[in-house]
Amino acid sequence: MTAPKHNFAFIDAQNVHLGIQSLGWELDWGRFRVYLRDKYKVAEAYLFLGYVPDNQKLYEYLQKSSFILIFKPLVWNKDGTVKGNCDADLVLHTILKINEYDKAIIVTSDGDFYSLVRHLYENGKLLFVLSPYVKTCSKLLRREAKEKIYSMDNLWQKLGREKFRK
Repeated sequence: MTAPKHNFAFIDAQNVHLGIQSLGWELDWGRFRVYLRDKYKVAEAYLFLGYVPDNQKLYEYLQKSSFILIFKPLVWNKDGTVKGNCDADLVLHTILKINEYDKAIIVTSDGDFYSLVRHLYENGKLLFVLSPYVKTCSKLLRREAKEKIYSMDNLWQKLGREKFRK
């Protein structure tokens, strides 16, 4: 008898949100968390995102859905745009917790994570990379994940918000 899997997911929230939005649907984050738990035995799902005080209801919903939220303070540019790059935080948490999980799922299309993915792959800790949209997924990321890369673009019926599902 084998021990139950104890996998963790590390999710680049903005990358997922924008990637799914570019496909014309919205992710139901609660359904996504259940999907990760049931299909891939994800015990802990870390969601990396910039903190916006007006999004408190969203954050409460995400926490009730069993996501562990890791916030990054936002920086407002002079032109009014906002920057909340969480890449370093996602990498740091993934490495700091490496002895706590069997395998990691990295959820992003961002090529900035290629070194992390290579390290996890080479050390037998990568379950797979889950890209929001295969056509916008970084070539570097695909190269380092090798056969362990999947796309969310065909999951809208399972994971889309109610108005997008049939």
